[in-house]
Amino acid sequence: MIEIERKFLVKSQDFKKDSHKKYKIVQGFLSTNKKRTVRVRLKGEQGFLTIKGKSSKNGLSRFEWEKEISKQEAESLLSICKKGMIDKICYEVTVKNHTFEIDEFLKDNKGLIIAEVELNSEKESFEKPNWLGEEVTGVLKYYNSQLSKTPFCKW
Repeated sequence: MIEIERKFLVKSQDFKKDSHKKYKIVQGFLSTNKKRTVRVRLKGEQGFLTIKGKSSKNGLSRFEWEKEISKQEAESLLSICKKGMIDKICYEVTVKNHTFEIDEFLKDNKGLIIAEVELNSEKESFEKPNWLGEEVTGVLKYYNSQLSKTPFCKW
């Protein structure tokens, strides 16, 4: 499956009042190779194993495969992940026909808030809420796999 998404910095916390869902995420990486990343995620009580391919030149799309696994399997895999776990609170906000996932990072990435919106095509338009800031689609340092290696606190 091809994932098409755009990423933005978030310039205010106004999104929280419009959030209809909130959950904690802990994730680690088994591989952060440039051609593929293998992520293990614990999202609330659910576990996920995700493989992502290399991003397109414009950073908008890439291959993504995800499988739900048990919480116990996720916890076991997280224990063998590379150094540098990602901890964050994810908020979901629907704006017209699109749902934004806003990650408020914790621990070594505290202070960083990134919004992502998934699209059906690279040219699809969407309404930009007032809390949405600078676009960072395709900027590698904002990828979770990179934040696990070089966290926001070290920039």
